[in-house]
Amino acid sequence: MKKGLYGVMLGAAVLLAGCGGNWQDHRGNSVSQADLQDRWMVVNYWAEWCAPCRHELPEFNSLAKNPDIVVFGINYDGISGDELQALADEMDIEFAVMGQDFVDSFGLERPQVLPTTYVFNREGELLHSLAGPQTEETLLALLE
Repeated sequence: MKKGLYGVMLGAAVLLAGCGGNWQDHRGNSVSQADLQDRWMVVNYWAEWCAPCRHELPEFNSLAKNPDIVVFGINYDGISGDELQALADEMDIEFAVMGQDFVDSFGLERPQVLPTTYVFNREGELLHSLAGPQTEETLLALLE
């Protein structure tokens, strides 16, 4: 197993075991470790300048409506605060966009390709690291 992947799995396991924290999304809403328990977690890295990222965002908006799945976005360029909120609104992102503290909690490495999507199971273990655009259908198939 790759060292980075092990770190992500260990970080997620520790977080979900009760040692994690609370985070705020781009709208100032609080997200806690309790919000993640017993749910699939999908984390998508995106950027405004990435055409495939923009194309797949509606798929993640739809996926986020599923009560068994929590979807988080991470802006690749590290935009934060009011600028991130304005950009997410402009791009019609309906799911939570998280900051660096969230990334650090999970030990997620900065991807080499955009878009990149990480899929965690209900126990907080990283199951898939997916490079390239995704659809709701293909992601749901991975969660079965």
